[in-house]
Amino acid sequence: MKYLYYPGCSLKSSGKSYEESLLSVFKKLNVPLEEIQDWNCCGATNYMAINENSAISLIARNLAIAEKQGGADIIAPCAACYMGLLKTKNYLDTDEKIKAKVLEDLNKIGMPFSNKVNVRHPLDVLINDIGLKTIETAIFEPLKGLKVACYYGCQLIRPINTFDDQRDPHTMDDIVKTLGAESVDWPLKTRCCSGSMTSTISDIGMRMNFLLLKEAKFRGADVIITSCPLCQFNLECFQGKVSKMFGEDVKIPVMYFTQLMGMAFGINDKELGLQRSLSPALSLVK
Repeated sequence: MKYLYYPGCSLKSSGKSYEESLLSVFKKLNVPLEEIQDWNCCGATNYMAINENSAISLIARNLAIAEKQGGADIIAPCAACYMGLLKTKNYLDTDEKIKAKVLEDLNKIGMPFSNKVNVRHPLDVLINDIGLKTIETAIFEPLKGLKVACYYGCQLIRPINTFDDQRDPHTMDDIVKTLGAESVDWPLKTRCCSGSMTSTISDIGMRMNFLLLKEAKFRGADVIITSCPLCQFNLECFQGKVSKMFGEDVKIPVMYFTQLMGMAFGINDKELGLQRSLSPALSLVK
């Protein structure tokens, strides 16, 4: 199976440690990833807010490139990128009017497209293609005694669900248990982190983050893991401000799930991008 990797903007910048750990983990599992050539930004929610039809065509360009590159499956690690690509794929599968407009736009730039590629998330591939048994064989040091809060956020499995339960997702939890750690019962695992409201309506954004961090600590978690660069940014970067604002220490390491996997696989800290963390991720490793 040939997997084409769509990094999106975040994994090349603020979410660089996600890319580093993802590529290291897939390499350890002997699953090669080939980056999509000349990909363009998915636009997250901004494209759709300005002009939905043009947004779908811009996002579909990535699907067309992947198809030309010979890939059947696109892996999109960022939750926002994954949602944008999957939503576009869904539109092309279900709406003939939108599909005709997109194909017309792509033909104008010399990109014929037959919509044969699939949009996948790394969690989907790890669970359903690679499998927990293969993941188990790659473990160098089980993470026994570690209590983990798995945070899925609001975009990974909603509004379109292809590989997990929308109300009670478990794929990340299943991986955590395979690694030898304990997945804590955390009812807020799909509640929104506030997205960009930490910078636009900060009082609301900070409170939403505070509730997530406080609940994770209340449940006894040693670390929060996520698969979304924006979620990771919000939960990690504002811990000091949130603790001061609400008069309660809610500081806790926040990592990508691929970094946690890499720890169990014995991959070195730098390859996992742990040195980039603002929260005490390296002390967690020690």
